[in-house]
Amino acid sequence: MAPSKTAPRRPKGQGQWKLGHREPLNPNERSKRDDNPLNVRARIENVYAKRGFDSIDPADLRGRFRWMGLYTQRRPGIDGGRTAALEPEELEELDDEYFMMRVRLDGGSVDVAQLRALGEVSQRYGRDTADVTDRENIQYHWIRVEDVPAIWKLIEPLGMQTTEACGDCPRVVMGSPVAGVSADEVVDPTPAIDEIVRRFIGDRELSNLPRKFKSAISWQQDVAHEINDISFVGVEHPEHGPGFDLWVGGGLSTNPRIAERLGAWVPLDEVPDVWHGVIQVFRDYGYRRLRHRARIKFLIADWGPEKFRQILEDEYLGRKLVDGPAPAVPERPIDHVGVHKQKDGRNYVGVAPPSGRVSGTTLLAVADAAERAGSDRIRFTPYQKIVVLDVADDRLDGLIEDLNRLGLPARPSTWRRSTMACTGIEFCKLAIVETKERAIRLVEDLEKRLADVVPDVPISLHLNGCPNACARTQVADIGLKGQIVTDAEGNQVEGFQVHLGGGLGLDSGFGRKLRGLKVTSAELGDYVERVVRRFAEQRDGDERFAQWVLRADEEDLK
Repeated sequence: MAPSKTAPRRPKGQGQWKLGHREPLNPNERSKRDDNPLNVRARIENVYAKRGFDSIDPADLRGRFRWMGLYTQRRPGIDGGRTAALEPEELEELDDEYFMMRVRLDGGSVDVAQLRALGEVSQRYGRDTADVTDRENIQYHWIRVEDVPAIWKLIEPLGMQTTEACGDCPRVVMGSPVAGVSADEVVDPTPAIDEIVRRFIGDRELSNLPRKFKSAISWQQDVAHEINDISFVGVEHPEHGPGFDLWVGGGLSTNPRIAERLGAWVPLDEVPDVWHGVIQVFRDYGYRRLRHRARIKFLIADWGPEKFRQILEDEYLGRKLVDGPAPAVPERPIDHVGVHKQKDGRNYVGVAPPSGRVSGTTLLAVADAAERAGSDRIRFTPYQKIVVLDVADDRLDGLIEDLNRLGLPARPSTWRRSTMACTGIEFCKLAIVETKERAIRLVEDLEKRLADVVPDVPISLHLNGCPNACARTQVADIGLKGQIVTDAEGNQVEGFQVHLGGGLGLDSGFGRKLRGLKVTSAELGDYVERVVRRFAEQRDGDERFAQWVLRADEEDLK
């Protein structure tokens, strides 16, 4: 008898709308189908703000609130070991009755009045908390749902918003902190950023994406363009002149990927439409079955840039894009810290808050200092820094002195300048270890330990409280991913897995992860000093830290 033949198994659908897979395949997709997340604003204003936290529908609390820039913060007293043991659906036991609120600041740009309003929100409603994020936002903690409408009334008339600051939607559009003033900029992309925000933020056709969609647009390579879902980077076309090179599919977290060029040159006035085309490709073809494979980077990994560009052109733009050259890679990272000349002869001053941590009081004082210096423009950077624009030569010393008194040095140590940290266990439900305060103390320690070692190119040091890489650990010279580790006495304590030699720009990539290379929080100072001194001893000429890591003996990295 001939063996029976079994029919080949049909591959599972990935929830791609364009292929007819509209039935939701996980709870998040069902929640978005049941009610457009943007509708939650009315319930916050009319129900939850009046009846309080206990009245909030769980589907709104743990889902749709994100579209209004709100996450529940971590309930105090729960250690990181408990976080690590929980399944995603169990994280609700970590919910506090207070919220983290994120204010989206597209292009990272505020004026003095806006900065004062941000400070006032912090003081009135957030227990004076405020962090500058590495996506140019301001983030608060201790926000009550009862106060959310009042916060909106304070910031929205001034042109700021929390709409789609979080959630499966188009997040903040990052821009150069020195757009419009830099002597190195040929085209200011601010009009394209403004147009995208005006046309598409709050657009219900784009409020249900497979996952978040992160954007960056800058002439200079100062917005971490390699790790955004979409980026437009300034480039000169030999025939068409200045425009932007299109990159798609970058991202970090547990499956890091460097974005890919589509090989297309886009003039400034076409950037919003091309952005809209790319986000629609993601909306319609993105994978919705598994949350951990829903970012656009997985789609472009499977398709490749050629197919992605073809679908974009044929189905969404209805025309071919112009082929274009790749932009030249800068010789060193661009962070805008320090005093720099603008193209109009005035100056901008970049200062370094400790790992992005500020306060409402500090923001108000920065507004006052900027105003005294004759400036009405302040920018936040993708490296958790603050920049004051338009400062005349005769106002520089006074501004620098004012900012220094606030703990915001314009001439920081290499460690203050190049260290970033995520929110960490203090407020974040996903975190396993403390990061913000740990980073601040570590910088103070390294400034003493390594006072005699001053690298000509800063060595970046990024601390993250969990594997999600909000602080970009995989692209740091020294990246520290929080986890529970075993110390020399056999105790389970807070610590970090070490990634070395990651970077963007010339060193674009994820560096080197040594098996079993973990350090306790208490050992961080010893470890960083040890590896930096070895680099200084073994450095070959002007070799960068990331280059040394790739050739160093494993023992020298421990």
